[in-house]
Amino acid sequence: MIKIISRNALILASFALVSVGLISLTYFITRDTITSEKKAALVRTLDQLVDADLYNNDVYKDCTLLTGSETSQHLRAYRMRNDDLPVAAVLESIAPNGYSGKIHMVIGIYADGTISGVRITEHHETPGLGDKIELRKSDWVLGFNDKSLIEPNISQWTVKKDGGDFDAFTGATITPRAVVQQVAKTLQYFNEKQVVIFEGANNCHGETNE
Repeated sequence: MIKIISRNALILASFALVSVGLISLTYFITRDTITSEKKAALVRTLDQLVDADLYNNDVYKDCTLLTGSETSQHLRAYRMRNDDLPVAAVLESIAPNGYSGKIHMVIGIYADGTISGVRITEHHETPGLGDKIELRKSDWVLGFNDKSLIEPNISQWTVKKDGGDFDAFTGATITPRAVVQQVAKTLQYFNEKQVVIFEGANNCHGETNE
């Protein structure tokens, strides 16, 4: 019996080693392709938020890590420059209080503090209700375009149900409220830390969001 158990254990261990080896081999073979695809997807998103004709630097490499105000994790800021002059930045941001958890987004902001665009990159909101924050589900997120802390006034940066300037969704107020509040916080952060954002070290490469 002991010999049978030992033999089976050896077989299982061999299968495990082979599986780990195949996974590792697959990773090394595909990692460059995966990295290229991620970079291409990022570039497409950045181009949606800030017109590529407005800047001439390599945005993917011109990136600095920031510490989020709501969390200790590092968030990325991609800087757009034209002949070294700041044009805009796209900041990662996380609304911690969505209906079903955290809502990840990227927010493009011109150097004058005006929003160029907002896109939701990850969420777990209710399909058919809260998921209308996605551009492919509705154009709600386009309502942030050209907004700033002056227009509307910071006191109006909430949904209309709370006396603010932004529409909510029928049957779903928590989700848009969370997004609007986080976009406003990110705008305030940008206005206060713009020098840090544009002068910070290029240190994004090799970092990950946990």
